Amino acid sequence: MRPLRAPDIRSSEITDESVYLRRRQFLRGTLLATSAALVPSLAGSAPAPGEPRLENVVQGPFGSDEERTPYEDAASYNNFYELGTGKGDPARNAHLLHPRPWEVAIEGEVGRPGTIGIDELIRRHPLEERVYRLRCVEAWSMVIPWVGFPLADLIARAEPTSRAKYVEFETLVDPEQMPGQRRQVLDWPYREGLRMDEATNPLTILAVGMYGKVLPGQNGAPLRLVVPWKYGFKSIKSIVTIRLRETQPHTTWSDSAPDEYGFYANVNPEVDHPRWSQARERRIGEFRKRPTLPFNGYGEQVASLYAGMDPRTLY
Repeated sequence: MRPLRAPDIRSSEITDESVYLRRRQFLRGTLLATSAALVPSLAGSAPAPGEPRLENVVQGPFGSDEERTPYEDAASYNNFYELGTGKGDPARNAHLLHPRPWEVAIEGEVGRPGTIGIDELIRRHPLEERVYRLRCVEAWSMVIPWVGFPLADLIARAEPTSRAKYVEFETLVDPEQMPGQRRQVLDWPYREGLRMDEATNPLTILAVGMYGKVLPGQNGAPLRLVVPWKYGFKSIKSIVTIRLRETQPHTTWSDSAPDEYGFYANVNPEVDHPRWSQARERRIGEFRKRPTLPFNGYGEQVASLYAGMDPRTLY
């Protein structure tokens, strides 16, 4: 073979300028196609964005001005073991989950315990859109416009007692709707928890939608937690129980693998997962990795919650 010199290149072989200028769009599409090929479960799993729109949604505070992850990516690349352990399994199995009717129990150290239907819960709490980063321990991240309301509002309505120091959450257990629960991959139900000051921080929301639409099943319909300064596994999906407690609750991943997943799970680039670094992350749809920000970039709002704590032991 010999290198081509400029006179050897025919004009018909020169890339058109308009094609060259669209190279970023082409490279992004190629990257996503390659990802689908490398992870076969993703192929064909993206749902059509046909969920109904949510009404009377206002713009909430603390939003990120970063480019939003495309809906098709956010709704097809998920961690939701109840619907399957593969990244594409939740989207493929979400049709089995029936988010209506749905009830949520509020119990424990509260003056007003009870059970409320999801639609009544939405009617009682004005909805906001908040564009938050989501950072997962596998070193991938997204930017998603969630629709929901502050968890603090629900806690206040329940009238917590002076003994309420923690909030515990549980996911639905129903193997018919959640085929992943037919295997003991984890100890069901999925449980998560927050300290009361974390739960009532203005950043913490209960989400019922995203991208202005009703929350898809694979993303945690009909009700999920979003705690943007923590790794994604803290943002529990398909919640059926919210329990206020005096003592720190057991949480699923902390019990399952305590050397890998702590109770606090604050995004910290200086503390590696035992099997990989957390110093950098890859935004879904991008090729290059970027530095991971402490507290996922929300340190100004939440760093004071952990003053005096050692993040290497209380991870």
